Amino acid sequence: MSAIVLDGVGRQFGSTVALEEISIEIPDGEFLVLLGPSGCGKSTLLRIIAGLLAPTTGRVVIDEQDVTALPPGDRDIAMVFQSYALYPHLSVERNLGFGLRVRHRAPEEIANKVAKVAEQLKLTSLLARKPKELSGGQRQRVALGRAVVRDPKAFLMDEPLSNLDAQLRTATRVELTELHRRLATTFVYVTHDQVEAMTMATRIVVMNHGHIEQIGTPAEVYDEPASTFVASFIGAPPMNLIPAAAHSVAGVGRLIAPGLDVPYVRGAMDSRQLLVGIRPEHLSFADVPGAPRLEGTVVAVENLGSEEVAFCDVGSSQVAVRGARPLQVAAGDRVTLTARSDRIYLFDPESTRRLIWVDDPSAERTVTAPRARSRSVA
Repeated sequence: MSAIVLDGVGRQFGSTVALEEISIEIPDGEFLVLLGPSGCGKSTLLRIIAGLLAPTTGRVVIDEQDVTALPPGDRDIAMVFQSYALYPHLSVERNLGFGLRVRHRAPEEIANKVAKVAEQLKLTSLLARKPKELSGGQRQRVALGRAVVRDPKAFLMDEPLSNLDAQLRTATRVELTELHRRLATTFVYVTHDQVEAMTMATRIVVMNHGHIEQIGTPAEVYDEPASTFVASFIGAPPMNLIPAAAHSVAGVGRLIAPGLDVPYVRGAMDSRQLLVGIRPEHLSFADVPGAPRLEGTVVAVENLGSEEVAFCDVGSSQVAVRGARPLQVAAGDRVTLTARSDRIYLFDPESTRRLIWVDDPSAERTVTAPRARSRSVA
């Protein structure tokens, strides 16, 4: 096992900034997922850790050794690619043992390690086959096995499941999680798929345009999104974001927009423009006196099996509502929606950062917020 430290790692391609001085500490044994849309810099960062790309600024430290200038072969890490990168003319057994043969390990050691890893990954019956005789899921397991057999300090994985169908992705996610648990080794995993990130990661780094939006556990990035980007990127459907104006009415703060009226539980507040965030599953079809209230028209209902999602026009915004099937609404229905006050988030439309109540009135960015907090968003 090895800890990985990225200290101010940046990368430019000509005048284009791909990474903006990223700093992350990845403890021994962590399953860290770099999550973000295409072009956000996550694969660039992984390639810098691997040594396949040199940083423009900063340094990479693995197991307390500065490896920034070391070539990939001297970093003792294993990388699993999206394309599998198997040798087509070699059998599964020979593919698994290739890295050990290159390192001139004894034949008996190679045979023992290959047999052990093949058993772990359910590849024993496939050892004599060539890659062309394997399914996509089997090829991915061989690529993983070739990395595992080396006992590296860390595993780097660049969207390894993107070529698999939905059923295989689900099964392989479970296998990867179990493999990480057994090996207790550091995993750094790149994906744009939020389901992969939420189900496998111990921590998620949400990236956007070459910088970090938020680092946290899956629960933290879902329940406490640090910005509108995180709120809208994670979740299916994503968090509803509704522009609203904050006003004080009779000494009580309210958030008001066409079709929306949210009593503000902390009292009076300064007038300003805000974004109101509500997760689809936190909305319900009800009219509760004194509670946050949204009024609109259902435009569509999607059947997801055990759940349904209703899309409603509320003023100029479209709002998604997710709940157990049946929701008992149909397109064209006029509806009233409500949510608990402690399930409502506020965001600054200019900075896009989430606003949090700080009990100390002298603290920076003090704002009346739906839920009391002792710290502000970084």
